[in-house]
Amino acid sequence: MATTLYGLNNCDTCKKARKWLDRFGVAHAFIDYRDDRQSPETLVEWKDALGGWEAMINKSSTTWRTLPDTRRSPASDAEWKLLLKEYPQLIRRPVVVTGDGAVTQGFSDNGFKKRFGIGG
Repeated sequence: MATTLYGLNNCDTCKKARKWLDRFGVAHAFIDYRDDRQSPETLVEWKDALGGWEAMINKSSTTWRTLPDTRRSPASDAEWKLLLKEYPQLIRRPVVVTGDGAVTQGFSDNGFKKRFGIGG
C-alpha cells in the first residue's frame, strides 16, 4: 500500500513522522506542499476526509496569527482554496494519505501504530 506524507521539509513534526515510518519499514513518499502545491480538488478531498476546512488549519501558527481578520474567516470553498494555495503552510501537518485513500493529519507514535497496524 503506497503511503504519501504531505508537509514541509523543515517541519519538526514531519521529520519525526518520516523517521517513524523509516524505523518501522513503512515505504512512503514525502511531498513538501510548499514546493508542490496541491490541486484545489485534492484540498477539497482532504477537507471532506478531515472534517472540514477549520479542522485542516493550524490556528496556532504564526502565519495564521499574522493574517488579516478578513482572511481568517473564508466564507466559501473558493476562498478557502485560494487561502491554502497562497499559504499552504497553514495546513496542519503532516497529512498522511495511504493507498486505500484514507487521509489523516498529524503525528503521534500511538496514532501511527494504530494507523499502520503496528503492535506495541
